[in-house]
Parts: sequence; structure tokens; C-alpha cells
Amino acid sequence: MLVAPDKFRGTASASGVAAAIAAAVTGAGATCEVVPVADGGEGTLEVLGGPNRTRLVTGPLGDPVEARWRAAGGTAVVEMALASGLELVGGPEGNDPMAASTYGTGELIGAALDAGCRRIIVGVGGSATVDGGLGALRALEPIGRLRGIELVVACDVRTRFVDAARTFGPQKGASAAQVELLHRRLERLVQVYEQTYGLDVSQLEGSGAAGGLAGGLAVAGAELVPGFEVVADEVDLFDRMEGADLVVTGEGFLDEQSFEGKVVGGVCDLARSAGVPVLAVVGEVLEGITVPDGLDVVSLVAEVGEERALSDTTAAIQEVVAACLAAR
Repeated sequence: MLVAPDKFRGTASASGVAAAIAAAVTGAGATCEVVPVADGGEGTLEVLGGPNRTRLVTGPLGDPVEARWRAAGGTAVVEMALASGLELVGGPEGNDPMAASTYGTGELIGAALDAGCRRIIVGVGGSATVDGGLGALRALEPIGRLRGIELVVACDVRTRFVDAARTFGPQKGASAAQVELLHRRLERLVQVYEQTYGLDVSQLEGSGAAGGLAGGLAVAGAELVPGFEVVADEVDLFDRMEGADLVVTGEGFLDEQSFEGKVVGGVCDLARSAGVPVLAVVGEVLEGITVPDGLDVVSLVAEVGEERALSDTTAAIQEVVAACLAAR
């Protein structure tokens, strides 16, 4: 059996969820391999080996932040949420979305360059910013230093550049008026980037990730890749599925985005190719979701109630998965 869940945002890390599922599997007398995964957002650094370095960088609103990152074998893993994330400013209530900058993320990428890394994976998601990556580009000047570097942006959404303001601005604390100002700023950045770098970022799928950071890095030569694909390749997820009799995955919510680049949908696609059934344990299933063939879904909220699902998440996961395995 293969255990390959994402985090339950706000309540349990991917490794915590995986440990709870594994405990249920071993309790049922079965064996499993544990491979926590991510979609390119928060938690990507953890599932790709965890941090082994830190760097003092400029936080989203200018305060210094001690950001963790990873360097190993010439490859670096940088998680933008640890340098320019919304949680660093206390959530949307503490944010200034008009001023929030990705400069610190650029400094982290610069630290990887200084360390001699030739391949840099940037996990995006959980940002405080809608600056179109302008801050990161300024921190990386001169951009020519990225020549010959394999820069991979693990995008957790498919949103395009200019749409980032209206799609994500309210989540970052922007008022309706500020959203429109941010939208116009991104429209202007499209023109500036095309004039300066010769690339029209507006048509790139995923370029709106992290408030346009993905698009900003694209003009510096980055490849934008669905985050789950990046992680799955790094941990050899498909190869590990072959021979498994069941894959158990999970994430906080099952909604339409779950099958548009998120972990549950990505695991299902790989498992279908490998001919392996999938069980997904999720915090909650939103109404109107069509579950594909080969996927069984169990909801914590439906099984143990919302209060326990939020306050005792890992124990609830273990209990619910154990019951599902006993019923198979």
C-alpha cells in the first residue's frame, strides 16, 4: 500500500497526515510505503527533503524574516511562503496588499545562486503578494546571473497573470477598490515585461500563481510547471505506485480544484495509469463534486463532525481510515 497525502491546511502537515494514515494501515495488519506530497504550495519544501539552510531576507512588508530553504546535490528548493507568505504578516488582517513584495523570495533564489546551485525549484502558494514578481526580479538583478540556471516554478494554480488580482486579492486582504488597482498594475506589468524582456506573460498558464510571482520569474527564464508534477517527479511517485494494491491520499477539501492540479486529482491520474485503486481521506467534500471512477472518498466532517475534524485532525484521520480499510 502507498500512502501519499497532501497537508490539511491549517490543521495538519503532509507528514502528519501520512503518519496517521500509516498508523491505520499498520494497525490493520498491512504494510505501506509513506510518501507525503504537495501541489507546489505550502509544504513543498518539507516533502522534498526539508530545510537544511536559512537566510535572513526581507519579509513581505519589509521586516526581516529568517527563511528556511534547501540545497543538496546542486539543486535548491525554495518555498516562497517562507519569505513572502501571508502568514508572516498575520494573515489578511495584518497585510497591506498594495505594498506586499516578493523581494525576499528573490533574495532566497539569490542565496541558492550564491551557493552554486544550478537547479532551483520555487514552490509558490500562500503568498501575501500581488506584485507580479517585480520585487523578486529587483532582488535578482542583474537577471543575466540566471543564464544557464534551471529555474522551475512549481505552480499550485493555473490562474493567468492579470487574473491574479481579482482571483486572489481578496484572500490577501485587498478591498474591492484595491483589487481593481492591483488588476491595473498587473496589466501595466504585462506591458513592461514584454517591452523589457520580450515575453508576454499574460497568456502563460499558471503565471498568476503567488500573485503573479510565477509570471515575473518566467521573464527571467523560469519554466512554469504544475506543482504536483514537479513533486511527483522528484519523489518518483509513479514508480512507487507500481505493485501497490491501494493508494491512500488526502487533502483538506475536495472541490473542483482538486482535479485541476491539486494532489488528489494528480494521484488519481497516476494511479489510473498504474491500474491501482485510490482511497482519499479529506476534511470535507464540497457539494456538487463529481468523483471519478476508481476513487473512493471519505470525509472527516461527515464521519466525525466538523469540530473534531478541525481540532483533532490526525487522530480522526487514523480512525476514519482504519474503518475504511476494515470495510474493504
